[in-house]
Amino acid sequence: MNMDMQRFHATFFEESREGLEAMEAGLLSLEQGNRDGDLINSIFRAAHSIKGGSATFGFDAIAGMTHVLETLLDELRAGQRAVSPPAVDAMLASVDVLRALLAEAEHGTPADPAAVQAMKDRLNAVLSGQDAPAATPAAAAKADETPEGWKIGFTPAPSLFMSGNDPLRILRELEHLGPLEIACRMERLPGFEQIDPLEAYLAWDLGLIGKVPRSAVDDVFAWVVDDCELDIQPMQRNAAPVEAVAIAAQPVATVTASGAQAPAGAAPAANDTAETSIRVSVDKIDGLINLVGELVITQAMLKQVSGLLDQAQCERLFAGLDLLERNTRDLQEAVIGVRMLPVDAVFRRFPRLVRDLSARLGKQVRLRTIGEGTELDKGLIERIADPLVHLVRNSIDHGLELPDARREAGKDETGTITLAASHQGGHIVIEVSDDGRGLNRDRILAKAAERGLAVPENPSDSQVWDLIFQPGFSTAEAVTDLSGRGVGMDVVRRNIQALGGEVQLESASGSGTRVVIRLPLTLAILDGMGVSVGEETLILPLGYVLEALQPQAEDVRTVAGDGRVLRVRGEYLPIVSLNDYYCYGQSSAEDPLVVVVEADGQKLALEVDELIGQQQVVVKNIENNYRRIDGISGATILGDGRVALIVDVGGLVRARRTLQAA
Repeated sequence: MNMDMQRFHATFFEESREGLEAMEAGLLSLEQGNRDGDLINSIFRAAHSIKGGSATFGFDAIAGMTHVLETLLDELRAGQRAVSPPAVDAMLASVDVLRALLAEAEHGTPADPAAVQAMKDRLNAVLSGQDAPAATPAAAAKADETPEGWKIGFTPAPSLFMSGNDPLRILRELEHLGPLEIACRMERLPGFEQIDPLEAYLAWDLGLIGKVPRSAVDDVFAWVVDDCELDIQPMQRNAAPVEAVAIAAQPVATVTASGAQAPAGAAPAANDTAETSIRVSVDKIDGLINLVGELVITQAMLKQVSGLLDQAQCERLFAGLDLLERNTRDLQEAVIGVRMLPVDAVFRRFPRLVRDLSARLGKQVRLRTIGEGTELDKGLIERIADPLVHLVRNSIDHGLELPDARREAGKDETGTITLAASHQGGHIVIEVSDDGRGLNRDRILAKAAERGLAVPENPSDSQVWDLIFQPGFSTAEAVTDLSGRGVGMDVVRRNIQALGGEVQLESASGSGTRVVIRLPLTLAILDGMGVSVGEETLILPLGYVLEALQPQAEDVRTVAGDGRVLRVRGEYLPIVSLNDYYCYGQSSAEDPLVVVVEADGQKLALEVDELIGQQQVVVKNIENNYRRIDGISGATILGDGRVALIVDVGGLVRARRTLQAA
């Protein structure tokens, strides 16, 4: 396989995955009672695209499966078959098998041939079973009115190739419906010197012979109806055929805006999409972000050096540096915006998960999503999916009661799970909540005592809920394939922390549980507060910073067993000396300052020597290049070339909780 074909395959695999997601979402909507014709057509088009592309590239197993699926969908949209639970269930199951076949074609991971054959047999059984009602007399009469053939005038728009379509492929699809007479019109063809190979010049007069339903003809042109002039008329009996011109039906390579060959029969939902979007490798985007990061560092260096110059003598230089700073920030935001995707890319996998799992457990569950358009860095989206899957499974398995129990508690028999996403300050906040039974405080404490876990005296609810994140902790009474092995919540927290985020859990008995995940908007660049601690510079992520102040002696108290605390507007906050925490030695500042931060719902007063100021920093990963350091989430390069560590504020809060519990 040459490199070009590999690139074409990559485009096909990506578009097929998107098509399967669209099919799954559409089938779930169909199952819930939506009978809109456009919905069924959209599911059919997705299956048709996958079938055409797989046939073009020789993925026969995928083509064979989608052909049977397409036949069933065609009967549904033609009204020849009622939408029934067995049919929808079989089609949803076929999506899973198609995913396995797609993985086999892309990565060589073998799909179970028995499962594939069983799925085809199941679809064929639905097709041939009692699922389809007999044709009504009106439908039979309508079939008798089908003409002897169709006269078709097909004039492609010049931009047809750029939408990923090929007129000759359309002609070949028509030939599958019946004998086809073809006449080519070449009046738009320019001289050889003026020919643009990316424009379509030829037009066609076609005669399709046979009793073919008009809907079947419309389906062939469904992809190009907005990119052509189309005239379809019934052919009269004994009508003279069109003047045929022999045309060699050879494949024409069509190239999308990404430079990849479009699969046969494939087209975007709106035909101008290919002209306004382009597929770019994620590696190229990452490389561009890295370059912008280096530009941010260089800009910071110039700003730092300029501070040594006389402002009156270098007024134009300072004006230029201010403009460079604004342009650098705009460029950074624009480039990072390219990597941003709506969180719906994760959320849309959950309707199917909730449907299957609730049916398996005998529960009735309603999924509600909020803020699907909230954008998140692509790297975060790919890595947040597994933790969210675990949280949703936990909510269905542990959180929501069976219908009888909910009815006895005065609740709706159908439980609700809510997935919500929003932007809050410099973070994206994702919430997973349910209206189930809530956490059992006494059972958690009993299990902690049984395992010998350290629990503070008279613990608060938040301290009790925090025990759930201990490795191996589980209150399940029985081990199943869904839960009970104590593997999960600790992994969820660890994965979220690895992304620079934090997890907070809230629960009320009888009312449900809410898990809140806070993540940075991007992993590459953040706004920080530079502080001096001893001879070192540390960066506090600005999203955690509430305020900075000069503490007065009368506001500082020492509490037995809790160390020093600072009174801030009537609230006492624990003081954490960063000099002591990071073992930098004795502070050299006579009057240290305090920066108030908040993470995991708890505030801390961080004692520092001096405030350097707000600055934009490029995050460098320490764990990949050295090892994980408690209380440090990364590093950055300052304008003078020195390395500054980025404080893990959430880690400081968790470390203090652990110390209190010991």
